[in-house]
Amino acid sequence: QVQLVESGGGFVQTGGSLRLSCTVSGSIRFVNYMAWYRQAPGKERELVAIITTAGRTTYEDSLKGRFTISGDNVKTAVYLDMRDLKPEDTGVYYCHANKVLQAASGPPLNYWGQGTQVTVSS
Repeated sequence: QVQLVESGGGFVQTGGSLRLSCTVSGSIRFVNYMAWYRQAPGKERELVAIITTAGRTTYEDSLKGRFTISGDNVKTAVYLDMRDLKPEDTGVYYCHANKVLQAASGPPLNYWGQGTQVTVSS
């Protein structure tokens, strides 16, 4: 079974920076893309950024320029570099693996990590 584990969250002041990590256990034969999402308390989960195994990236328009997604090997580790953090960035950040194939046949599956808390002081 594929498992995603996020780390790197914490408490920062407005204007600070953090690097989040997503480590993948289990073998991914194919994945459509890896992504970061976030969810503020009581609010809807929203997409932050996407990265493919080819290294192509997509960002939420409002976050582009402050957040950067990357990976040493997208199938095993993905990162989110955040700078100039604002209080509205506070929330739980989730790693997501979209349409994972673990064998030559079988249904594609979506995986989510448990999340890592990011708190930005006002």
